[in-house]
Amino acid sequence: MNNFSLRAKLIFSFSSIILIGVFLSVMTGIKLIGNTIIKQAQDKVKLDLNSAREVYQTECTKVKNSVRLTALRFFIKDSIVKNSTQRLVIELEKIRENESLDILNIMDENGRIIIRSHHSSNREKNLDNVIISRVLENKINIVSTQIISGENLKKESHELAQRARIRLIPTSKARSKSLLEKTSGMIIGAAAPIFGYKGELIGVLYGGKLINKNFDIVDKVKDIVYRGERYKGKDVGTVTIFQDDIRISTNVKRSDGKRAIGTRVSQEVYEQVVKKGIPWIGRAFVVNEWYITAYEPLRNLNGKIIGMIYVGMLEAPYLDLKNRVVITFLGIALISVMLLSIIAYSTTKKITNPLKKLLFATKKVIEGDFSHRVKIIANDEIGQLTDSFNKMNSELQKVNKKYLILNKSLEKKVREKSIELKKAQDQLIQAEKMSSLGKLSAGIAHEINNPLTSILINAHLISNQLKQKEHYKENLNLIIDETSRCSTIVKGLLEFSRQNPPEKNPTHINDVIEKTLLLLKSHVLMHKVKVEKKLNKNLPIIMIDINKIEQVFTNITINALEAISTDGKLSIISRLSDDKKFLQIIFTDNGAGISEENIGKIFDPFFTTRGQEGTGLGLSISYGIVKQHRGSIQVKSKLGKGTTITVCLPIEKSSKKNSKE
Repeated sequence: MNNFSLRAKLIFSFSSIILIGVFLSVMTGIKLIGNTIIKQAQDKVKLDLNSAREVYQTECTKVKNSVRLTALRFFIKDSIVKNSTQRLVIELEKIRENESLDILNIMDENGRIIIRSHHSSNREKNLDNVIISRVLENKINIVSTQIISGENLKKESHELAQRARIRLIPTSKARSKSLLEKTSGMIIGAAAPIFGYKGELIGVLYGGKLINKNFDIVDKVKDIVYRGERYKGKDVGTVTIFQDDIRISTNVKRSDGKRAIGTRVSQEVYEQVVKKGIPWIGRAFVVNEWYITAYEPLRNLNGKIIGMIYVGMLEAPYLDLKNRVVITFLGIALISVMLLSIIAYSTTKKITNPLKKLLFATKKVIEGDFSHRVKIIANDEIGQLTDSFNKMNSELQKVNKKYLILNKSLEKKVREKSIELKKAQDQLIQAEKMSSLGKLSAGIAHEINNPLTSILINAHLISNQLKQKEHYKENLNLIIDETSRCSTIVKGLLEFSRQNPPEKNPTHINDVIEKTLLLLKSHVLMHKVKVEKKLNKNLPIIMIDINKIEQVFTNITINALEAISTDGKLSIISRLSDDKKFLQIIFTDNGAGISEENIGKIFDPFFTTRGQEGTGLGLSISYGIVKQHRGSIQVKSKLGKGTTITVCLPIEKSSKKNSKE
């Protein structure tokens, strides 16, 4: 953006503001209108579901009234009392056909079937039918949706059993199901008590309409609600009755144009409506299209959900309407942006042209021409700026003459000062060298000063208390300890600074580990630490300075023992690296760990976290020894969790691989 012209920046700024405003307006308008369109569609589908429910309940009432009025007919009562079934079979079949019923049976007062409208029957009981049992118990008219098994449908008629049998068709987004077909059927069943001449219960009349592959209800709802409306060759509205999650009566079409009998509802809808009993209002995938849908559960007489009733409208018309609105809004926005961009271009031109003249004049000033002047066109801010520029140019012309004189004088002084600056720089470098040397000396003096002070004090005590012999031994021991500590520090410093070359010999690294642990056995016992060894016996022989590497292992092990509280654990592993070029010796403890701020300092000379007990040279020396062997030391630690130190030693090409038996 910094490389663009002022005109481009102004146009970009204006356009950005315009675009943001237009974008926000368009997005808000699109969202509001889109939500309104979808909301209206959802509200309509709710009303459509109410209509479907009313039609379904009307059908239930129709079946109930047909059965109730038939049960009141005199010839039925008379035939049951006189046990005359021949006429009864003929009349029942006529009534069944006239009332468009699929089943019309008569049971006696014990629930045994006397007459089936399709054919005469033996007196078998039918008390597994909840509706009949409820009528026998309460002596009232009852209607309900229920599931009848395929076996019971066969007893009624082979045709009904065949109608109920539905082959399941794999459906996108449906739940997985192993069944290949459904043999049971969903029936709107109604039963009414039959009373004798004295008002006693002498039987029950049961009638039912099989919904499976019966399209009267769904087509009636579709005609009432959607009136045959189509969109791009497809029905806008669809209605379905489900048994469980299977379409048993529907006007939803498959891609081949046939009714989608045997297809199944999506798992998402099934879980909410059938499993949880919560109606679904919203977008859903139906067979092969997206619909704005409404589902509600269908329950049997006991309140158990046995299926669903659905209405839905194609989502495509509403999406197309929404897209047309979006395109209209975007078109208006684009035209607005174009018009505003033209206005912005014209406005910025009036601003930038005078500025270009000022820019040209400025370049002249840069080239040293202070005589150039800019013509003032208008008395606005840019005109005032032009006037100020001209005045400034006049002043610069005067100042330039003085500057040339002054510049010659300054050049002479700069030459003199540069010589002095070079001398000062040399002195500063020397001072830095002396400062670094002083810091090293201060470190050594600090470490040695404390033990020497103790030596001096205790020497004075011995001198002043020669008669108190019982103190000699204690004071002399203290002198010896502190003197030894000085010797250790000095020895460490010498070893750290000299870095003598290693004397390498062919060695099995496991032998060095075992020897180190043997030497430190008393330390391990004293700290009550459990040592776990996982040493690879098939490691190759490598060339190392045994004493120096033993010193490295000793320093690492002692540091680990000091960091572990009692009853801790130290793990030592020897293995080949992944690239087979190094031996890795891994020391892992569960001690106190090292903080993040200290982990980068542990190899620095004199750095220690053990106070007066350590010199802070052990790991520094170890680091130097491993580097002499062209190896590396890696440290990983977490405060309170423990520390892992990995020593990597190279395997030389001439080394012979050898397994320790």
